[in-house]
Amino acid sequence: MANGLYPESKSLIMMERTKRQLVLNKGTEKFIFRYDSGCEDELLDALIEQVKDHRTDFDWFDAAVLSFKITQSLIGQADELLHKDTDARVQTN
Repeated sequence: MANGLYPESKSLIMMERTKRQLVLNKGTEKFIFRYDSGCEDELLDALIEQVKDHRTDFDWFDAAVLSFKITQSLIGQADELLHKDTDARVQTN
């Protein structure tokens, strides 16, 4: 599963991924995290690594705030999918 390619039958297809960005302004520092949708777990790992990097003021509270934002975003995406599915069923009936 490298480079966004996934096997389907005997062919490979490119999965479309949405680019996302999370920004935290903290004092004079600006933390920008760019990631592909579906890779939120990797982003959470990156937040933990950033906390461990003592060259910045990024701390556990910052990681918690951003992980909460990620959760909100995922809930919003799930709601959109559920509403699309519900709307599609209503239109076909």
